[in-house]
Amino acid sequence: MIIATRNLSVQENGVRHPVQVRLFAPEQDGDSWMCRYEIDWPEVTRKSFAAGLDTIQALHLALQKIGIDIYMSKHHESGALIWIDPDDGYGFPVPKNGRDFLIGSDKAFEGR
Repeated sequence: MIIATRNLSVQENGVRHPVQVRLFAPEQDGDSWMCRYEIDWPEVTRKSFAAGLDTIQALHLALQKIGIDIYMSKHHESGALIWIDPDDGYGFPVPKNGRDFLIGSDKAFEGR
């Protein structure tokens, strides 16, 4: 079951391509929990998941993995990926060792 979505876009050659991010409800997987997500890139849908000891950890890690997938994408690297405003970030957390990649409002995160 989808519990959250975010709509980004890729601006290429004057054309905006939608990029939807979907987060699914955590599901129990033996003694752990799994949280699936999908990112609809213009060329392919990326499907992945994060696993945690409980639902909160699985959700948190899935959001961080989404952030890493987005910031490591060719669309971010080229500057074509947009959420609200160009160069203002995408609203997803990343692990501490990935914070050097953040832009715009995402970079304003003050946590250590």
